[in-house]
Amino acid sequence: MSQYERMNLPRGLAAGTGAALLVTWALYAVDPGRGTVAPLVQSGVYVGLAVLTARSRRAKVLLVRALQRHVVNPIVRALLACGLNPLGLALLETRGRRTGATRRVPVGNGRVGEDFWVIAEHGLRAGYVRNVVADPRVRVRLRVGLRYRWLPGLASVHPELDPLAVQRRLVRWHPLRALNAMNVRVLGADLVVVRVRLQSGDGGIRDEGHRPEPVTMHDGAPSGTRRNS
Repeated sequence: MSQYERMNLPRGLAAGTGAALLVTWALYAVDPGRGTVAPLVQSGVYVGLAVLTARSRRAKVLLVRALQRHVVNPIVRALLACGLNPLGLALLETRGRRTGATRRVPVGNGRVGEDFWVIAEHGLRAGYVRNVVADPRVRVRLRVGLRYRWLPGLASVHPELDPLAVQRRLVRWHPLRALNAMNVRVLGADLVVVRVRLQSGDGGIRDEGHRPEPVTMHDGAPSGTRRNS
């Protein structure tokens, strides 16, 4: 059993929290005139989330999910609808597993060729991940060239893949992806990999019985199996 399991900390949380604290105080060092209140509050939030994760991952997921659902996600969706995307995000559209209604959630832009990769921070607790399990037909709204477009795709959940390894390959020194990766680690509790096989056409997915093909590893694509910590 690793030290992370003994402390009930998911792998990547310590590194993500450390990176968040480093960024917070680096920004303060650049402009110390703004005072220490904001960086101290931010630091307290990051440390508090780590402590909450160690005490109860379920409580952390409930807290973060409530903030995302009622505060963060509506703002991000509104910005994306206006064509504003300072954080380089995308929208993932799924169908509600119980209601059948359309659900849209902001996610990091993890496109690599015809694959779109998402590191779900709440794992199988995330509503959109459970929606994917029930119905793999999804759409992704992201920038294609100079325009934002909806692309249909087939999604699948891959708990056998190491989310941290996939995340590292996605980042590849891309600053916005690195920022998103940091936030996912800080806010997450049980990371899991979701893969969307994008379709180039603008229509829906016609073969409703088709399931995503198994993950194939090739040069330039995310890879890595989950390690037993």
